[in-house]
Amino acid sequence: MQTVCKLNQAIDYQNNAIVSKTIKDSPQGTVTLFAFAAGQALSEHTAPFDALVYIVEGQLEITIAKEPHTAAAGDLVTMPAHQPHAVKALQNAKMLLIMIRAEKS
Repeated sequence: MQTVCKLNQAIDYQNNAIVSKTIKDSPQGTVTLFAFAAGQALSEHTAPFDALVYIVEGQLEITIAKEPHTAAAGDLVTMPAHQPHAVKALQNAKMLLIMIRAEKS
C-alpha cells in the first residue's frame, strides 16, 4: 500500500474520455480519482450516500439539484445523499470523489 499519493500525478488524461482510479474501497466508503478531458461529463444521477468532491486541478461545473456550481483546483464540494447531481469538465480537470457509506444517525 502506498502511503503518499500525489493526486495530480496518480492518473493521466485521455482524449475525449473520463478516466477513473480507485484509491480506497472499504465498507465505510470509497475514494476515487477521476481525470476528465475538457468537455466530458457525467450525466445527472443520484447516490444513496453523502459525498465530497475535491478538485485537484482544472475546473468543473458541478450541478446539484439543478443548481450549477463552478469549482476549481483547491475547492471542496459537498454533495448530499439522494440529491441529483452531474459533473462537466470546463477544461481538463482532475477530481477526488470521497463517498461516505455510513448511514446518518
